[in-house]
Amino acid sequence: MPDFYDTHAHLDFPDFREELAEVVQRAADAGISRIVTIGTEQESSLRAIDLAKRFDGVFAAVGWHPNDCLAAPNDVSAELERLAKAPKVVAIGEIGIDHYRLPSTRGGSAADDEAFKARQVTLFHQQLEVAAGLGLNVVVHQRAAFEPCLEVFEPFADRVRGVFHCFVNDPAAARRVIELGSLVSFTGVCTFKNAVEVRETMASVPLDKVMLETDAPFLAPVPYRGKRCEPAYVREISQVAAETLGVGLEELSEATCVTARGFFKGLK
Repeated sequence: MPDFYDTHAHLDFPDFREELAEVVQRAADAGISRIVTIGTEQESSLRAIDLAKRFDGVFAAVGWHPNDCLAAPNDVSAELERLAKAPKVVAIGEIGIDHYRLPSTRGGSAADDEAFKARQVTLFHQQLEVAAGLGLNVVVHQRAAFEPCLEVFEPFADRVRGVFHCFVNDPAAARRVIELGSLVSFTGVCTFKNAVEVRETMASVPLDKVMLETDAPFLAPVPYRGKRCEPAYVREISQVAAETLGVGLEELSEATCVTARGFFKGLK
């Protein structure tokens, strides 16, 4: 059975609290030998670090998610650098720009939206600076904000590589990411019947620029759609990815694992 990695999961989320060891074991039984668990703010990042210590096949990324920007310290740089120096931290993330859930969607004003967007930009910039200084790559979150995200990221592209995770943008957007030397990663969305454009984008991407992820506990692939996702389900994602990219599972396994090891510092 070919080996695969789950390059983006949230094992620290409460969804897994009652059976975390079993979830990690099911992933191993499914041939998912490495999991990168992703921090979304300080406490989440500390939990990710702890999980990486606890499980041999688990590694951590640390950072502040854009939707946590208002609760973040004014300058996260020093704390992020401290977190990033912990054992088995392989990237900074997830970081980026998200305009999907602006304050105005929850009763806020247009002025609140602008302040929120500005704070996200500042937070993203701070974390990119830390990543560049430490020689770590970044896990990028962008939702309803591809252009604003790229505007902040592009000046760092000669110092930092990004993986634009849960990629659902069109082939032209994927080309722009790849031209910057970065990668795109696909979740269980690629298995959804109506996700035709996502599969078109995947088919357009060179095999060595692709990674696979679950974003667990979210976005479970078919046939588990609507249920809690977990890292073992990379197996279902890999089946669709292999068909879409026109390669066998062995070739997909080798390519995506080599890419992940090259991207995540210290992943082995």
